[in-house]
Amino acid sequence: MRATTIHAPFDMRVEDVPDPVIQEPTDVVLRVLRACICGSDLWAYRGESARQPGQRIGHEFLGIVEAAGSEVTGFVPGDLVVAPFVWSDGTCEYCAEGLQTSCPRGGFWGSGGSDGGQGEAVRVPVADGTLVKLPAEAASDDRLLTALLALSDVMGTGHHAALGAGVRPGSTVAVVGDGAVGLCGVLAAKRLGAERIIALGRHTARTDIARLFGATDVVAERGEAAEAAVRELTRGQGAHGVIEAVGTEQSMRTAVAITRDGGSIGYVGVPHGSGTGLDLDVMFDRNIALRGGVAPVRAYIPELLPDILDGTIDPSPVFDLTVALDGVPTGYKAMDHRTALKVLIKP
Repeated sequence: MRATTIHAPFDMRVEDVPDPVIQEPTDVVLRVLRACICGSDLWAYRGESARQPGQRIGHEFLGIVEAAGSEVTGFVPGDLVVAPFVWSDGTCEYCAEGLQTSCPRGGFWGSGGSDGGQGEAVRVPVADGTLVKLPAEAASDDRLLTALLALSDVMGTGHHAALGAGVRPGSTVAVVGDGAVGLCGVLAAKRLGAERIIALGRHTARTDIARLFGATDVVAERGEAAEAAVRELTRGQGAHGVIEAVGTEQSMRTAVAITRDGGSIGYVGVPHGSGTGLDLDVMFDRNIALRGGVAPVRAYIPELLPDILDGTIDPSPVFDLTVALDGVPTGYKAMDHRTALKVLIKP
Protein backbone atom coordinates (compact mmCIF):
# COMPACT_ATOMS: atom_id res chain seq x y z
CA MET A 1 0.00 0.00 0.00
CA ARG A 2 0.95 3.69 -0.15
CA ALA A 3 1.49 5.87 2.92
CA THR A 4 3.04 9.19 3.86
CA THR A 5 6.45 9.10 5.53
CA ILE A 6 8.74 11.81 6.84
CA HIS A 7 12.49 11.61 6.22
CA ALA A 8 13.83 15.01 7.29
CA PRO A 9 12.51 18.53 7.78
CA PHE A 10 10.43 19.49 4.72
CA ASP A 11 11.00 16.04 3.21
CA MET A 12 7.62 14.30 3.02
CA ARG A 13 7.21 11.29 0.74
CA VAL A 14 4.39 8.99 -0.30
CA GLU A 15 5.93 5.54 -0.53
CA ASP A 16 5.10 1.86 -0.80
CA VAL A 17 4.97 0.29 2.66
CA PRO A 18 3.83 -3.13 3.90
CA ASP A 19 0.09 -3.69 4.01
CA PRO A 20 -1.31 -3.64 7.56
CA VAL A 21 -2.40 -7.01 8.94
CA ILE A 22 -4.15 -8.25 12.07
CA GLN A 23 -1.44 -8.72 14.71
CA GLU A 24 -3.58 -9.04 17.84
CA PRO A 25 -7.10 -10.49 18.14
CA THR A 26 -8.35 -7.05 19.21
CA ASP A 27 -7.12 -5.33 16.00
CA VAL A 28 -8.97 -4.25 12.92
CA VAL A 29 -7.57 -3.22 9.56
CA LEU A 30 -9.17 -0.05 8.27
CA ARG A 31 -9.24 1.21 4.68
CA VAL A 32 -8.93 4.99 4.85
CA LEU A 33 -11.60 7.05 3.09
CA ARG A 34 -10.63 10.46 4.44
CA ALA A 35 -7.59 11.79 6.28
CA CYS A 36 -6.08 15.21 6.79
CA ILE A 37 -3.04 17.20 7.83
CA CYS A 38 -3.04 18.67 11.34
CA GLY A 39 -1.37 21.89 12.40
CA SER A 40 0.61 19.84 14.92
CA ASP A 41 2.01 17.75 12.03
CA LEU A 42 3.81 20.90 10.91
CA TRP A 43 6.12 20.79 13.93
CA ALA A 44 7.55 17.52 12.61
CA TYR A 45 7.55 18.92 9.06
CA ARG A 46 9.59 21.93 10.20
CA GLY A 47 11.96 19.81 12.27
CA GLU A 48 10.74 21.20 15.58
CA SER A 49 9.71 17.78 16.87
CA ALA A 50 11.88 14.74 16.28
CA ARG A 51 10.96 11.94 13.87
CA GLN A 52 12.90 8.94 12.62
CA PRO A 53 13.60 8.90 8.88
CA GLY A 54 10.81 6.93 7.21
CA GLN A 55 8.40 7.25 10.14
CA ARG A 56 4.69 7.26 9.32
CA ILE A 57 2.65 10.37 10.00
CA GLY A 58 -0.97 11.49 10.34
CA HIS A 59 -3.48 11.01 13.15
CA GLU A 60 -6.87 12.06 11.74
CA PHE A 61 -8.79 9.59 9.60
CA LEU A 62 -11.98 7.64 9.05
CA GLY A 63 -12.74 4.69 6.85
CA ILE A 64 -14.18 1.23 6.29
CA VAL A 65 -13.32 -1.83 8.36
CA GLU A 66 -11.73 -4.42 6.06
CA ALA A 67 -10.81 -7.11 8.59
CA ALA A 68 -11.44 -7.68 12.29
CA GLY A 69 -9.59 -9.80 14.84
CA SER A 70 -11.26 -12.75 16.54
CA GLU A 71 -11.87 -10.84 19.80
CA VAL A 72 -13.38 -7.73 18.20
CA THR A 73 -17.06 -7.58 19.12
CA GLY A 74 -18.18 -4.11 18.05
CA PHE A 75 -17.23 -4.03 14.38
CA VAL A 76 -17.42 -6.18 11.29
CA PRO A 77 -15.99 -5.73 7.81
CA GLY A 78 -17.90 -3.04 5.95
CA ASP A 79 -18.54 -0.79 8.95
CA LEU A 80 -17.87 2.92 8.50
CA VAL A 81 -15.91 4.23 11.49
CA VAL A 82 -13.98 7.25 12.73
CA ALA A 83 -10.75 6.94 14.68
CA PRO A 84 -9.80 9.42 17.43
CA PHE A 85 -6.19 10.60 17.25
CA VAL A 86 -5.27 8.30 20.16
CA TRP A 87 -6.13 4.62 20.41
CA SER A 88 -7.31 3.36 23.81
CA ASP A 89 -8.63 0.13 25.29
CA GLY A 90 -11.88 1.54 26.69
CA THR A 91 -11.61 -0.59 29.83
CA CYS A 92 -8.97 0.99 32.08
CA GLU A 93 -9.70 3.48 34.87
CA TYR A 94 -8.62 6.43 32.75
CA CYS A 95 -10.91 5.43 29.90
CA ALA A 96 -13.78 4.97 32.35
CA GLU A 97 -13.13 8.53 33.55
CA GLY A 98 -13.16 9.88 30.00
CA LEU A 99 -9.41 10.46 29.80
CA GLN A 100 -8.54 8.05 27.01
CA THR A 101 -5.37 10.00 26.23
CA SER A 102 -3.85 8.56 29.42
CA CYS A 103 -4.77 4.93 28.68
CA PRO A 104 -1.78 2.68 29.53
CA ARG A 105 -2.47 0.56 26.44
CA GLY A 106 -3.04 3.59 24.25
CA GLY A 107 -0.88 5.47 21.81
CA PHE A 108 -0.72 8.10 19.09
CA TRP A 109 -0.99 7.28 15.40
CA GLY A 110 2.34 7.77 13.66
CA SER A 111 4.36 7.12 16.81
CA GLY A 112 7.26 4.70 16.47
CA GLY A 113 6.08 1.34 15.16
CA SER A 114 2.48 2.37 14.50
CA ASP A 115 0.69 3.23 11.28
CA GLY A 116 -0.07 6.82 10.37
CA GLY A 117 -3.42 8.00 9.12
CA GLN A 118 -2.11 9.60 5.93
CA GLY A 119 -2.11 6.39 3.94
CA GLU A 120 -4.36 3.87 2.27
CA ALA A 121 -4.94 1.67 5.32
CA VAL A 122 -4.24 1.47 9.05
CA ARG A 123 -3.97 -1.29 11.64
CA VAL A 124 -6.09 -0.19 14.60
CA PRO A 125 -5.16 -1.72 17.98
CA VAL A 126 -7.82 -2.29 20.69
CA ALA A 127 -10.47 -1.43 18.13
CA ASP A 128 -13.49 -1.86 20.42
CA GLY A 129 -12.21 0.84 22.76
CA THR A 130 -10.99 3.15 20.02
CA LEU A 131 -13.29 3.33 17.02
CA VAL A 132 -16.76 4.83 16.79
CA LYS A 133 -19.27 3.51 14.26
CA LEU A 134 -20.83 5.98 11.82
CA PRO A 135 -24.04 5.61 9.78
CA ALA A 136 -23.29 3.63 6.63
CA GLU A 137 -25.13 6.14 4.45
CA ALA A 138 -22.63 8.86 5.38
CA ALA A 139 -20.07 7.18 3.11
CA SER A 140 -21.96 8.49 0.07
CA ASP A 141 -22.31 12.07 1.38
CA ASP A 142 -19.06 13.92 0.67
CA ARG A 143 -19.79 16.99 2.80
CA LEU A 144 -21.02 14.94 5.75
CA LEU A 145 -18.03 12.60 5.53
CA THR A 146 -15.72 15.61 5.67
CA ALA A 147 -17.57 17.05 8.67
CA LEU A 148 -17.36 13.69 10.44
CA LEU A 149 -13.60 13.58 9.87
CA ALA A 150 -13.31 16.60 12.18
CA LEU A 151 -14.41 14.33 15.05
CA SER A 152 -11.04 12.58 14.87
CA ASP A 153 -9.35 15.66 16.35
CA VAL A 154 -10.13 19.31 15.70
CA MET A 155 -13.83 19.40 16.62
CA GLY A 156 -13.28 17.44 19.82
CA THR A 157 -10.20 19.49 20.63
CA GLY A 158 -12.11 22.73 20.15
CA HIS A 159 -14.84 21.35 22.41
CA HIS A 160 -12.23 20.39 25.03
CA ALA A 161 -10.89 23.94 24.96
CA ALA A 162 -14.38 25.39 25.33
CA LEU A 163 -15.06 23.17 28.34
CA GLY A 164 -11.72 24.15 29.86
CA ALA A 165 -12.60 27.81 29.33
CA GLY A 166 -15.84 27.26 31.24
CA VAL A 167 -18.07 28.34 28.37
CA ARG A 168 -21.68 28.60 29.50
CA PRO A 169 -24.89 30.13 28.18
CA GLY A 170 -24.65 33.92 28.07
CA SER A 171 -20.89 34.08 28.56
CA THR A 172 -18.32 36.08 26.62
CA VAL A 173 -15.55 34.00 25.06
CA ALA A 174 -12.34 35.02 23.30
CA VAL A 175 -10.46 32.65 21.00
CA VAL A 176 -6.71 33.06 20.51
CA GLY A 177 -5.71 31.35 17.28
CA ASP A 178 -7.33 31.25 13.85
CA GLY A 179 -6.26 27.74 12.87
CA ALA A 180 -8.66 24.83 12.50
CA VAL A 181 -8.70 24.10 16.24
CA GLY A 182 -9.35 27.73 17.14
CA LEU A 183 -12.16 27.90 14.60
CA CYS A 184 -13.68 24.70 15.97
CA GLY A 185 -13.36 26.32 19.40
CA VAL A 186 -15.58 29.12 18.10
CA LEU A 187 -18.08 26.53 16.86
CA ALA A 188 -17.95 24.69 20.20
CA ALA A 189 -18.43 27.90 22.18
CA LYS A 190 -21.47 28.79 20.08
CA ARG A 191 -22.88 25.29 20.59
CA LEU A 192 -22.43 25.64 24.37
CA GLY A 193 -24.40 28.88 24.43
CA ALA A 194 -21.80 31.67 24.47
CA GLU A 195 -23.51 35.00 23.81
CA ARG A 196 -20.44 36.87 22.56
CA ILE A 197 -17.46 35.26 20.85
CA ILE A 198 -14.39 37.33 20.03
CA ALA A 199 -12.08 35.71 17.47
CA LEU A 200 -8.47 36.89 17.35
CA GLY A 201 -7.06 36.48 13.85
CA ARG A 202 -5.52 38.44 10.99
CA HIS A 203 -6.43 36.32 7.98
CA THR A 204 -9.74 37.31 6.43
CA ALA A 205 -10.45 33.89 4.94
CA ARG A 206 -10.15 32.39 8.41
CA THR A 207 -12.04 35.08 10.29
CA ASP A 208 -14.83 34.74 7.73
CA ILE A 209 -15.14 31.11 8.84
CA ALA A 210 -15.05 32.26 12.45
CA ARG A 211 -18.03 34.52 11.77
CA LEU A 212 -19.80 31.66 9.98
CA PHE A 213 -19.22 29.51 13.08
CA GLY A 214 -20.64 32.13 15.44
CA ALA A 215 -18.00 34.76 16.18
CA THR A 216 -19.63 38.11 16.94
CA ASP A 217 -16.40 40.16 16.86
CA VAL A 218 -12.99 39.87 15.20
CA VAL A 219 -9.77 41.37 16.56
CA ALA A 220 -7.00 41.53 13.96
CA GLU A 221 -4.36 43.11 16.19
CA ARG A 222 -1.67 41.17 18.03
CA GLY A 223 0.12 41.51 21.35
CA GLU A 224 -0.72 44.50 23.50
CA ALA A 225 -2.90 45.99 20.77
CA ALA A 226 -5.04 42.84 20.75
CA GLU A 227 -5.30 42.89 24.53
CA ALA A 228 -6.47 46.51 24.44
CA ALA A 229 -9.03 45.74 21.71
CA VAL A 230 -10.56 42.85 23.68
CA ARG A 231 -10.66 44.97 26.82
CA GLU A 232 -12.45 47.70 24.90
CA LEU A 233 -15.02 45.22 23.62
CA THR A 234 -15.66 43.93 27.15
CA ARG A 235 -15.96 47.19 29.12
CA GLY A 236 -12.40 46.81 30.32
CA GLN A 237 -13.06 43.47 32.03
CA GLY A 238 -11.94 40.80 29.55
CA ALA A 239 -13.69 37.57 28.57
CA HIS A 240 -15.25 35.07 30.98
CA GLY A 241 -13.55 32.29 29.05
CA VAL A 242 -10.53 32.27 26.74
CA ILE A 243 -9.61 29.48 24.33
CA GLU A 244 -5.86 29.29 23.67
CA ALA A 245 -5.26 27.31 20.48
CA VAL A 246 -1.72 28.28 19.44
CA GLY A 247 0.75 27.10 22.07
CA THR A 248 3.38 29.87 22.02
CA GLU A 249 4.57 32.01 24.90
CA GLN A 250 3.04 35.10 23.29
CA SER A 251 -0.34 33.47 22.73
CA MET A 252 -0.51 32.35 26.36
CA ARG A 253 0.44 35.81 27.58
CA THR A 254 -2.34 37.23 25.43
CA ALA A 255 -4.79 34.67 26.82
CA VAL A 256 -3.97 35.60 30.41
CA ALA A 257 -4.20 39.32 29.68
CA ILE A 258 -7.66 39.12 28.09
CA THR A 259 -9.24 36.84 30.69
CA ARG A 260 -11.71 38.46 33.07
CA ASP A 261 -10.95 38.24 36.79
CA GLY A 262 -12.44 34.93 37.93
CA GLY A 263 -12.43 33.60 34.38
CA SER A 264 -10.86 30.49 32.84
CA ILE A 265 -8.44 29.65 30.07
CA GLY A 266 -8.92 26.44 28.10
CA TYR A 267 -5.58 25.67 26.46
CA VAL A 268 -5.15 23.13 23.69
CA GLY A 269 -2.37 24.67 21.60
CA VAL A 270 0.53 22.19 21.57
CA PRO A 271 3.22 24.01 23.60
CA HIS A 272 6.28 25.07 21.64
CA GLY A 273 8.80 27.87 21.91
CA SER A 274 10.51 29.19 25.01
CA GLY A 275 8.87 29.55 28.38
CA THR A 276 5.23 29.19 29.28
CA GLY A 277 4.00 32.76 29.18
CA LEU A 278 2.39 32.22 32.58
CA ASP A 279 2.70 34.75 35.37
CA LEU A 280 1.37 32.77 38.31
CA ASP A 281 1.26 35.84 40.55
CA VAL A 282 -1.10 37.53 38.09
CA MET A 283 -3.24 34.41 37.74
CA PHE A 284 -3.36 33.99 41.51
CA ASP A 285 -4.27 37.61 42.19
CA ARG A 286 -6.98 37.61 39.53
CA ASN A 287 -8.39 34.12 40.27
CA ILE A 288 -7.79 32.90 36.71
CA ALA A 289 -8.19 29.15 36.21
CA LEU A 290 -6.19 27.16 33.65
CA ARG A 291 -7.53 23.87 32.26
CA GLY A 292 -6.90 21.90 29.11
CA GLY A 293 -4.20 19.75 27.57
CA VAL A 294 -4.41 16.84 25.16
CA ALA A 295 -8.08 16.46 24.27
CA PRO A 296 -9.67 13.05 25.01
CA VAL A 297 -11.72 13.29 21.84
CA ARG A 298 -12.91 9.68 22.15
CA ALA A 299 -14.95 10.81 25.15
CA TYR A 300 -16.59 13.61 23.18
CA ILE A 301 -17.49 11.85 19.93
CA PRO A 302 -20.76 10.31 21.21
CA GLU A 303 -21.93 13.79 22.31
CA LEU A 304 -20.85 15.67 19.17
CA LEU A 305 -21.76 13.04 16.56
CA PRO A 306 -25.57 13.56 16.66
CA ASP A 307 -25.14 17.32 16.19
CA ILE A 308 -23.04 16.79 13.07
CA LEU A 309 -25.45 14.22 11.69
CA ASP A 310 -28.45 16.53 12.10
CA GLY A 311 -26.61 19.64 10.90
CA THR A 312 -26.60 21.51 14.21
CA ILE A 313 -22.85 21.97 13.75
CA ASP A 314 -20.82 21.65 10.56
CA PRO A 315 -17.03 21.88 10.93
CA SER A 316 -16.38 20.97 7.28
CA PRO A 317 -15.48 24.55 6.21
CA VAL A 318 -12.13 24.27 8.02
CA PHE A 319 -11.00 21.97 5.20
CA ASP A 320 -10.13 24.41 2.42
CA LEU A 321 -7.79 22.35 0.23
CA THR A 322 -8.26 18.78 -0.99
CA VAL A 323 -5.47 16.56 -2.32
CA ALA A 324 -5.07 12.95 -3.36
CA LEU A 325 -2.57 10.86 -1.46
CA ASP A 326 0.25 11.69 -3.87
CA GLY A 327 -0.45 15.37 -3.23
CA VAL A 328 0.22 15.20 0.52
CA PRO A 329 3.72 16.77 0.28
CA THR A 330 2.16 19.70 -1.58
CA GLY A 331 -0.48 19.92 1.14
CA TYR A 332 2.18 20.22 3.83
CA LYS A 333 3.84 23.01 1.90
CA ALA A 334 0.53 24.84 1.52
CA MET A 335 -0.21 24.68 5.24
CA ASP A 336 3.33 25.68 6.14
CA HIS A 337 3.04 28.72 3.86
CA ARG A 338 -0.44 29.45 5.29
CA THR A 339 -2.03 29.30 1.86
CA ALA A 340 -4.23 26.50 3.21
CA LEU A 341 -6.00 26.28 6.55
CA LYS A 342 -6.43 22.50 6.74
CA VAL A 343 -5.77 19.96 4.01
CA LEU A 344 -8.22 17.14 3.34
CA ILE A 345 -6.76 13.93 1.91
CA LYS A 346 -8.73 11.53 -0.25
CA PRO A 347 -6.52 8.43 -0.65
